[in-house]
Amino acid sequence: MTTKDKSVWILIVFLLAGLVVGGLIGKLASSVPSLWWLCYEQQFGFSEPFVLDLSVLKITFGLAFNINVSSIIGMILALFIYKKLK
Repeated sequence: MTTKDKSVWILIVFLLAGLVVGGLIGKLASSVPSLWWLCYEQQFGFSEPFVLDLSVLKITFGLAFNINVSSIIGMILALFIYKKLK
């Protein structure tokens, strides 16, 4: 595996960590009235899962994202941290 491949995976890990930590902060901020804007979220994806029934095998596909403002801020901060460390 080349250094560039490792670099891409590290960037993905940083972005996912920023997304998760930002989402957690957004959920915690929902109880603070002055920070209501951090927990504003939008959901997109499949509203109902897609089911493929082949009589022998049944597969269910579904994908939904809940992204809030603090998750986006967390991803931006993770990107800045990644660039500083690189």
